[in-house]
Amino acid sequence: MSIRWHITCLLLLRSCTPGFSTHDGIVGGKVSAPHSRPYMVYIRDKFTKQSCGGFLVREDFVMTAAHCIQSNLMVYLGAGDTKHLPAGVDVDPIPYPGFNMKRKGHDIMLLKLKTPANLNKIVSTIALPKPENEKISKDCMVMGWGWQNYDQESPSDVLKEANVTLIDSENCGTADTLCTQGSAGPAQGDSGGPLVCGGVAQGIVSFYNTKTKPYLTVYTHISHYFSWIHDHMKPTQQQYET
Repeated sequence: MSIRWHITCLLLLRSCTPGFSTHDGIVGGKVSAPHSRPYMVYIRDKFTKQSCGGFLVREDFVMTAAHCIQSNLMVYLGAGDTKHLPAGVDVDPIPYPGFNMKRKGHDIMLLKLKTPANLNKIVSTIALPKPENEKISKDCMVMGWGWQNYDQESPSDVLKEANVTLIDSENCGTADTLCTQGSAGPAQGDSGGPLVCGGVAQGIVSFYNTKTKPYLTVYTHISHYFSWIHDHMKPTQQQYET
């Protein structure tokens, strides 16, 4: 099980190696209208060039998957075409302490921006779920710069999106996950992007199970990590109050 988890995590990462074809992204998706998803963040390691998606949740914090952690991450806010990226921002990664690359679960990470974002029409935040146990819309959307095909190296230059539908939790996995199943959805390179339901970021793209047909995509359920998120997103002065 631990080996399978490690492999499926890696399936949703991608290396921007020269020579990759650069056509479409999200499987079964369409190109997003320019700047229509201003919360989307392109994340890439400065040296390995491995990349993920993420989303801006406050002017100084990006949320993504913990398995996207690298030593020299940069975030690109308001990114559209990855061939023409804006200036990158250095970050301090804060992975959830219970995450382990060899096991399932707890696949969530905050990235603290060393230079807070200037919010505008191109760069903006997305809402997180409310603390109450509210009902989640089953009609959702995923976005990313990943591959067009699950088995074909075709990362996208431009942001793409696809509609997905939540399945019942009993057919999903652990309590801290949400799942979708179908022919459209995230592929390699889309890790860390948001599962957006009703305009709210309800989940984080984690991995997909290649044993099922159509593929089952698993997302970290954000609402299960409210306490941890709140503790790390307090204003700086509050972190030192007793």
